[in-house]
Amino acid sequence: MKEYILEACVDSVESAVIATEAGANRLELCGNLMIGGTTPSVALYKQIRRKCKNRIHILIRPRFGDFCYTENELDIMCEEIKIFKELGADGVVIGALSPNGSVNWEAMDRMIAAADGMWVTMHRAFDMCKDPYLELEQSIVHGISCILTSGQRNHCLEGMECLKKLIDAADNRIQILIGSGVDAKVIARVYEEIGANAYHMSGKEVLDSEMQYRKNNVYMGLDGLSEYSIWRTKKENIEAAVAVLGKL
Repeated sequence: MKEYILEACVDSVESAVIATEAGANRLELCGNLMIGGTTPSVALYKQIRRKCKNRIHILIRPRFGDFCYTENELDIMCEEIKIFKELGADGVVIGALSPNGSVNWEAMDRMIAAADGMWVTMHRAFDMCKDPYLELEQSIVHGISCILTSGQRNHCLEGMECLKKLIDAADNRIQILIGSGVDAKVIARVYEEIGANAYHMSGKEVLDSEMQYRKNNVYMGLDGLSEYSIWRTKKENIEAAVAVLGKL
C-alpha cells in the first residue's frame, strides 16, 4: 500500500518511542490506556514531542465512563484543546454524545472551534451513537477530519459490514480509521475485504511490574485491575503491522 496510516495509541514515553521507531506514522497520545484513555499530561506530551517527530494527536477525555459531559467538563476539554494547540500538537481526538444517543454537536462545535484548524478525529464515542450513517454525514458537515471506529462492535472484524458501508458512504470525504482489535493479521483481512488504508492499534503487551513486595489485597484504582501489570507497546507488533501494510 503506497499511502497508509498506522496510528499507535500510546500512554507513555516508552510506548511512543517504541511505536515511532517501529514505523507508526502517527500517534494518538492519551493517559490511562487501561481504562480506555484520558487526556494526557502536558509534561508527557512535551517529552514525547522532543523524542518523536511523527504526528501526535491528543485524546481529549476528562474521565473514564460515558461521553455525556457536564458544562464544567466541556469547559475543561476546550481549555485543554487550546493548550495542546499552543504547544504544537498536530490534532485532537474528541467525542461527545447526548442522552438520546445522538452526537452532541453543540458540544462538538465548541471543541472544534477551540481546535481552530487542527486535525480533529472523532473517537469511538461514534461507536456508541444511535445512527452512525447520519452522524457520518454530520461529521463531514461540521468539519471533522477523521472517524475512529470499529463498526459499532467490540472488535473491528465483528463490525466489518458497518465499516464497509461507512467507507463507501464516506467516499474519501473523511478519513475512516479502523480500530479495536487491530494487528497485522487483522489489517490483512480488513484490507482484503473492504480496502481500508487507515488503522489504529496499541500493539501492547502486558509486562509484569518490577515490584517484588506486593500488597495483593489493596487496590489503588478500579477493583480487580492489577496494580502490577504494565501496558506497553511491543515493537514487534507494530513492525509486523508496518510490514503487512507495505505489501498491500
